[in-house]
Amino acid sequence: MRMRFPEEITEFVKTETWIFAKTYAKTWPHEYLVKKKVDQELFVKMVRHIRAHGYQGSFYSKPITYFDEDGFVYWTMGAPLEEEDIINRCPKKDSYEYKRDHGLLPEQQEDDNR
Repeated sequence: MRMRFPEEITEFVKTETWIFAKTYAKTWPHEYLVKKKVDQELFVKMVRHIRAHGYQGSFYSKPITYFDEDGFVYWTMGAPLEEEDIINRCPKKDSYEYKRDHGLLPEQQEDDNR
């Protein structure tokens, strides 16, 4: 059985203002949190939870640890914990694996290294 977000992280996810990634609106719509703009302790707890309880996937050839919760897919950029400064999320239907499995991948761009 998969480990859901603890209550304090669930509340963090619900109450923070996620930033829409305008640059990728057409190809990879997603939102993100920036560590320095949110509760840093909860940010780190969320990163640890994603990494400890997520699953291994990829974004094209880049390995990524994903975590699914309530219809969203969450991931980080894979930096060491003390350097990680972004948590991303998107609805499941906008995830790489969903698009790949349904033949919906956009053409890969040079800057698609999320």
